[in-house]
Amino acid sequence: MRHLKDGRKFGITTTHRTAMFRNMVTSLLRYEKITTTLQRAKELRRYTEKMITNGKCGTLASRRKALGYIMDKDVVAKLFSTLAERYKERKGGYTRIYRAGLRNGDTAQMAIIELVDRDASAAPKRRVRRVEEAEAAK
Repeated sequence: MRHLKDGRKFGITTTHRTAMFRNMVTSLLRYEKITTTLQRAKELRRYTEKMITNGKCGTLASRRKALGYIMDKDVVAKLFSTLAERYKERKGGYTRIYRAGLRNGDTAQMAIIELVDRDASAAPKRRVRRVEEAEAAK
């Protein structure tokens, strides 16, 4: 029986899964919007919500807990300043998931997960294709 065993396994080892979600939480808090599979987005929401709630607490213990999970100190600083201030009145539900169609390679259901009331300027800069760079250089 699998009583009280929640969470998806994704067919990977525990250490791989832990590292994957640590990286995904860091990316989501940095860019405030990422694209992944639907199942990973649903599982990622659990960890992200806990980190934002942890950031709203603002104690030294909660900061150390976040530093132990999030991979970048700048993202932790953003969590405890910008994001904690943005969501101080909100009781939960900090993320939103949109379905984004099927992936071409294996037809996996894709999804976009983003923070509610996100800052559009936090998105990464779009890369310019090499052809466009060559034309611009001429």
